[in-house]
Amino acid sequence: MRPALDLLAQVGDLPDGPVIDLGCGNGAVATALAERFPGHPRIGVDASPAMLAKAAESGLYHVICEADIAAWVPPEPAALIYSNAALHWLPDHAALMPRLAARLAPGGVLAVQMPRQYGQPSHRFLRDIAAAMFPGRFDLADWQPPVAPAADYWAMLEPLGEVTAWETDYIQPLPADDDAHPVRRFTESTAMRPFLDRMDQVEARSFTRAYDEALASAYPLRPDGSALMPFRRTFFTLRR
Repeated sequence: MRPALDLLAQVGDLPDGPVIDLGCGNGAVATALAERFPGHPRIGVDASPAMLAKAAESGLYHVICEADIAAWVPPEPAALIYSNAALHWLPDHAALMPRLAARLAPGGVLAVQMPRQYGQPSHRFLRDIAAAMFPGRFDLADWQPPVAPAADYWAMLEPLGEVTAWETDYIQPLPADDDAHPVRRFTESTAMRPFLDRMDQVEARSFTRAYDEALASAYPLRPDGSALMPFRRTFFTLRR
């Protein structure tokens, strides 16, 4: 929750209009939004019915909307469009972010946080090892950085209003695991999955072993077997 709350702390006062939790997932930020903006109608938007069912259980959204967050349009100009760790799944940010900004009321805020771990060892090693072990199989053009540096979003949005943009490395302590390097356990269901899906079982075992060995050099194990992983996130706010 810390990145979500760090983003929310930079929002400031809002004009009239709904508060949109874009890519709300299971409603993890619903309580914080309700406490911060109790007088605004709150709308949770997500494409996952299962996640939305959990979000609805909080009772903190006035409206729950199942929709593609890339195309959804609020029913009226928004006081806040807030998106925590969701928009990195969407392409063409140069078109997406101004389009979202256009849905704001005058004085409204677009507030976005996205992980930017693409160039860090946890993610870079996956591409490097796959290219070395399986020449020609992986078109690494398929793995372009989904999130730009914070300065790019500042330049993109500055013509539309008042922008702040920044990046933060959060140090994540990852617990010991008898069967995997802690960072591999962290990435295996997300960043690692597209690689494993293109391998048979024998290849996947060899690839995983090589990845564990590389991770051990970049993220040394602590005496208790845990590891510390810096995780980079990009933030920006735009007040229209």
